[in-house]
Order: sequence, then C-alpha cells, then structure tokens
Amino acid sequence: MNVLIVEDETIASEYLSNLLTKVYPQIVIAGTTESVEQTVKWLQNNQSPDLIFMDIHLSDGSAFSIFEAVKIETPVIFTTAYDEYAIKAFKVNSIDYLLKPIDEIEMRRALEKFRNLTYLQKTEYVAHQSESNLSGNYHKKLLVSYRDNLLPVSVEDISYFYTTAPQTTLCLEDGRKFAYNKSLDSIIQGLDPELFFRANKQFIISREHVSQITVWFDRRLLVTLKNEAPERIYISKNRSGDFKEWLMGSKK
Repeated sequence: MNVLIVEDETIASEYLSNLLTKVYPQIVIAGTTESVEQTVKWLQNNQSPDLIFMDIHLSDGSAFSIFEAVKIETPVIFTTAYDEYAIKAFKVNSIDYLLKPIDEIEMRRALEKFRNLTYLQKTEYVAHQSESNLSGNYHKKLLVSYRDNLLPVSVEDISYFYTTAPQTTLCLEDGRKFAYNKSLDSIIQGLDPELFFRANKQFIISREHVSQITVWFDRRLLVTLKNEAPERIYISKNRSGDFKEWLMGSKK
C-alpha cells in the first residue's frame, strides 16, 4: 500500500510515518508534503497513491484548497487537532477523520476501515467530491499556477474561461490571464450556475462581466464582456432563451 503524508510539522510527519509502518509494516511512504502548493505539484507529477493522510491546517492554507486545484482520485484520511472541520471533511472523498494526537488503536481502526473497502466503495469515495458540487457546494476560490507559486483567486473576479484544447485560460476582470489545468467540462461542474454560463465549446462566462448583447443576423447572440475576449463569443439561437433567462437571474 502506497501512502502520501500531507503534514506541515516535521515532528508530526515523522510520528505519523513511524506509526503507520509500526501498525502496517507493508506500507510504503510514497511521499511527504507540507503545503497546499507542494501537495498539488506532487499529485500532478506522481502516480496516485493508494491512500492519503492529510492534515487540514497546512503552512500556506487549508488542505481543502487542494481539492479545488487538482482532481484527487484517492481516498483520504484527515488528521487534525481540531474537530470543527469534521463535516466539511466528509464532503470530499474522506473515509475517516483522526484527531491528534493519533494513537495506535485509532490508526489500526482507520487502516482496517480502508482495507475492508470494496472496489465499488473506493470508486464511490473518489466520485463523492464531484457529486458534492451538485448539492450547491460550489467553489468560492480557485488556485491558479503562476511561475512557481499557487495564487488563490476569487470566482467573483473571474471574467471568463477560454479554451483552445488542450490549453485552458482563466481571465480576471483586471485583464490578468492564467493557465488553468482543467477542461471546461470539469470547471463548470464546480461553478455556481447562477453566476457562470457555458456559452459554447470555447467559453464559460461570468454574468457580472457581461456588458452588451447583440442579436446577430442568424438569431445568434453576440456577447461582449467588460474586458476583451480573444475571440467573439456567440450563443447559438437554440440556447439564446436559456442565456437570457440566466442573465436576468430567472433561470432555475
């Protein structure tokens, strides 16, 4: 069993590693990270582990930000000294929640719970993160890569997403643009449908940043945003009714 440990305190990380190997000698510690940024990069550049032990309070922010930046296809056991995050922890693909200091009995119980999961149950845990968005758990912020850093961006500041596959670009209202390593199909699932609209295959647009609509000669709609887009944004005539309802805030 390959395990990733996400923990920002060296002593706590070493304790967890030693406890894991004591309880389950066959475990392989595939990696250790101590921040949101390091964890995202590790997950992007390494094969998915079988299980992740993840502290919630990391050196550069909340571990929940990791789930907004990268798709995690591995069950997670959260570790923390605080219990107020328990409900939120189980809204992502968490199979357990351990309070520090973690003792041997609790660790054995958590590992047995994981080992007893069927393949179908593990698959359901992995899918749970995406499903939670269907109940209104939409992103308030996204993490974008900039040079060697990850920047938190409020979705309220996003003007549009634009793709020329496989590259996706996120554009802010102030004109700044960032590469964003997700498809539009994946992005739209995490956005509040009252605020964002999938205009076509190339664009997701923000309602707050629409400045003008022009009825085109073939009954398509030409949408102009407050800041310039890389190409014209058209809404097909078949979707123009939905778009108008969404823009006026009456789309249910």
